[in-house]
Amino acid sequence: MPHLFREARDLADDLRRVFEELEQQSLRRGVSGECVPAIDVLETPDAIEIVVDLPGVRADAVRILIKGGVVLIAGEKEPTACPSCDASFHLVERGVGRFARVVRLAVAFDASRAEATLRAGELRLLLPRIDDRRGQEIPVPIKSLDPVS
Repeated sequence: MPHLFREARDLADDLRRVFEELEQQSLRRGVSGECVPAIDVLETPDAIEIVVDLPGVRADAVRILIKGGVVLIAGEKEPTACPSCDASFHLVERGVGRFARVVRLAVAFDASRAEATLRAGELRLLLPRIDDRRGQEIPVPIKSLDPVS
């Protein structure tokens, strides 16, 4: 159980560090608020794929951290430039500001071969699967070290 608490604390520290970095960028640009982008997690025989809707978000405004089967995707979405400064909104549904999505994966994947792309407002994170041998029966041969009599 202490191991789980340590993992949670480490993840919280990582998240805090990412948000501090993003906040410094936000202060320079004057962005505030939070949003929750939609996310899909797909599993194929070869990979786990995480797809996040991030329209209007630049690649350098997103951070991805992977630690102990947990994927953290955090970043910031800037508000759309308003063509007229004296405009007033009648409806606001599109979120802006900082975001963080956490995905805990129970399948084995190779984080060192992870690939992420951002195209047309869609972030795709591909995590190649590896064989998870836990729970499989693996015979172990026994060598006799006793002298043959």
